Amino acid sequence: MDKRNAQTGSDPVLVLNGLNKFRGNTQVLHGVDLKLFPGERVALLGHNGAGKSTLIKAVLGLIHAEGGEISICGHKPGSGKARAATAFLPEAVSFHPALTGHEQLGMFARLAGVKADLEGLLTRVGLGDAMKRRIGTYSKGMRQRLGLAQVLLGRPKLALLDEPTSGLDPISRQDLYAIIDELAAQGTAVLIASHALTEVEARTDRIAIMRKGVLVADDTLQGLSAQAGLPTRVRIRASEDAAALAAQTGGRRINGASVEIEIQAAAKMSTLREIAAMGDAVADLEITPPRLEDLYRHYAKEARQ
Repeated sequence: MDKRNAQTGSDPVLVLNGLNKFRGNTQVLHGVDLKLFPGERVALLGHNGAGKSTLIKAVLGLIHAEGGEISICGHKPGSGKARAATAFLPEAVSFHPALTGHEQLGMFARLAGVKADLEGLLTRVGLGDAMKRRIGTYSKGMRQRLGLAQVLLGRPKLALLDEPTSGLDPISRQDLYAIIDELAAQGTAVLIASHALTEVEARTDRIAIMRKGVLVADDTLQGLSAQAGLPTRVRIRASEDAAALAAQTGGRRINGASVEIEIQAAAKMSTLREIAAMGDAVADLEITPPRLEDLYRHYAKEARQ
């Protein structure tokens, strides 16, 4: 049994099993295995050309894989039931410029066969004052907000968001992730393809990293950090003699007043006890564990086939 299934007690919303895809003679997806469970927020990372967009298109049923299986709530991609369970926000949204935001969202609701509080949804995504304006007058960020309102229609089981913060200002980005949190809280599995590492580091439950069509990492941030074995940096500010502190710790001097050492996770507590025993020689310290940027660089460059 999958460990996340054991934790949630729920069946996965999305299952990719050994997914292969070719473009001509070039294989662009190599046996990708991935599961998303209800309420999970999963970041899908990778350089341009890593296979993220191809994977999303396959899940949407827009392209067919040459090998492996895809299941959305037990249904095949592209089927009526799979489409009803799935919402998608592309990086570059496109709407009819002559329609108002309210008219466009109403049309989507009718096509989906759902009844929704259109004004409430548009207000929730920050378009309350612009819902009666024509979309042709909207900025890119406003069009992105309208796309997010479309995602919220019908309480989807699976939401696929491709660079969802594209064109949004910092406040709007915060609002968007608050809405993503709400989606997850109601049980929607959310897959976020993004290059904004700092954002997804703090607002997702799991990180999946692709490299040249291969899923090279899939775990929590803590799990990926433990697997990578990357060091934690400890910066110690000396009270007086940084040179003596550097000699005592074996670290390197930084800006004349501090010393930096690198330690493995297993040695963190013993090292901190040693530093505490130095007493007044230490004025302060900062602990910096591996960040998502460090982990992404590690896994994205590792030649795993």
